[in-house]
Amino acid sequence: MKKLALSVFALLAMGSTNSHAQLGKLFGKSSAGKKSGSFATVWESEFENRATRLAVNNGDGSYILGTDDNSATVLDASGKVIWSGDYKKITTNKTNNSEYQYVIWKEKGGYLFLFDERKLGTDRVAVIDVATGKELWNSEEYQNLMPKGTKSEDGADQGELETVKYITELDAFLISQRNSVILVKAKTGEKIWETNRYKGGVGKYIYDPKRNEIIMVNFKPTALGALFAGFKNQMVKINAANGEILWDATFFGTVEKELVTRRAILDLWIKGDKVFMYLNGLQVYDINTGQKLWEAVYENDMDGGKGLFSNSANKKYYRTIADPVFTDDAVYIVMLGTRDRTKYVEKHDLNSGKLLWASEKITGAFSMPNLYKSGNRVLLQIGGKVQVQELRWETQSSAMGGSYKQLVPYIYWDYKAQKNGVLCIDDANGQTAWRSERFDKRITDIIVDQDGKTAFVGDGDEFYGYDITSGTQLFDVKHNDAKVGRASDVIDFGENVVVLSEKGLASYRKKDGSRVYATEKIRGVDFFYDISGNYYLRDQRNSKNIIYGINMENGDTKGSVQSKGKGGSPQYGTGIDITEDGEFIFAFKGRKVEKIKVNN
Repeated sequence: MKKLALSVFALLAMGSTNSHAQLGKLFGKSSAGKKSGSFATVWESEFENRATRLAVNNGDGSYILGTDDNSATVLDASGKVIWSGDYKKITTNKTNNSEYQYVIWKEKGGYLFLFDERKLGTDRVAVIDVATGKELWNSEEYQNLMPKGTKSEDGADQGELETVKYITELDAFLISQRNSVILVKAKTGEKIWETNRYKGGVGKYIYDPKRNEIIMVNFKPTALGALFAGFKNQMVKINAANGEILWDATFFGTVEKELVTRRAILDLWIKGDKVFMYLNGLQVYDINTGQKLWEAVYENDMDGGKGLFSNSANKKYYRTIADPVFTDDAVYIVMLGTRDRTKYVEKHDLNSGKLLWASEKITGAFSMPNLYKSGNRVLLQIGGKVQVQELRWETQSSAMGGSYKQLVPYIYWDYKAQKNGVLCIDDANGQTAWRSERFDKRITDIIVDQDGKTAFVGDGDEFYGYDITSGTQLFDVKHNDAKVGRASDVIDFGENVVVLSEKGLASYRKKDGSRVYATEKIRGVDFFYDISGNYYLRDQRNSKNIIYGINMENGDTKGSVQSKGKGGSPQYGTGIDITEDGEFIFAFKGRKVEKIKVNN
């Protein structure tokens, strides 16, 4: 599995909050045996540079990379240094102060991409082999890859370069320039092709290996915004071998990027002979010709500061509208009423786009984040948690003494006040089969059991089970009796549902709602992760970043890691990375790195 780690500016390097890890004073060697909470430390080691940009592992822990503006160190699985060096010495074009860096992990090693923006002179690009520390290639041909004059303290634009996209299936970089897009081999930098019929950055792409074709949707990158003339929204199908544009279509809407993650806010799917693009509704195209077949679109109500969602420049809400649900012959979409600002569900024939039915309209709904199909019923969640991405000004201590302010990124889940409920729709005609509004304070996500017959959902103080067909309430549990605070999330765990709450966890049996356990040991958790059956909770309050390992069978805490380091995975927060099997945690602080075993 490809794992992409990104570093743009020192203040936003990989993550969201400051954190702390207890680390030994070692250099170039490792030590084992220390405990981190109840976790066991496998080893402690040091990079030969300060990991202020990137500090990540390659997924299985066989390579651990730490970089600063001017140098990098790579450790092996035992914490020993594989290589370390200054970029200026490694690169033949003397790439040095790299405002942007990101790593693309491959089966053995990967690519470390460096961009050196020069104020006076030609910008430099270089790519280093992570496994060996050798330069693979460099170039000074590509300019305007990032906004000019960007200062690290500005906190602008986080993520891989908007103008450089790594195409996994082709092992190549797609580079956007003023008048063209260029595909180059990742290992050598050799140009494969160039086309002037596609302009902009790649917002999303799908690769078709049978035909060796790519379908791409563009967006207007910040770096090139002022340079473009005649920019238009494009979806293209392109021959990956030679860059030939096989068809070119236009689409409705503006492709935006999330505030912190910089993920393009759209999705693409190929189903049969059609391409489905999800951007403010669905737009459907013939995959062979690019002809638009049908659409069901709406105007977004997330305009900054003026719409229902009250977005602002440094705080934005996401995951507010459910993704489409596809069946073999139909698609279900949450729609927004343009004039009356209502929300409702539409069912469309997958082939013709014909509107088969529309549900009752819901007024005053801030979010409808989940939609479920079960037998002859469609369940709509009204209200619930939404994702917040935010940049906050915080005071930081300077290594030279004194302090300074910088923008620190946060990603967390939150609830907004609204009328919450569950709407169950008859799939045959779109009529309301039943509706429950017993969710006064909030509503968790809905868990539909594997049998498709029962659903489980909670509010702040109670936890319910429902028969999906009839709407009969199977049980009502007083969750506040568990004394773990209001429910904030639910986790499907086999025969049980674990309710993540403000002060801890409570587990309930699906068959009757009886409580399995309640534990009041963890507060302030706003994320949970299921990594190959290993469960983690995250607390990022008060400029902290704490990761807890949890035994979901009994609610026991296996251990915790708190880190104040730079780097780390954007998924787990500043200073923390976890292997893809969930068995090991890496905690970073400056030069120091600790490898921690989760299951003893």
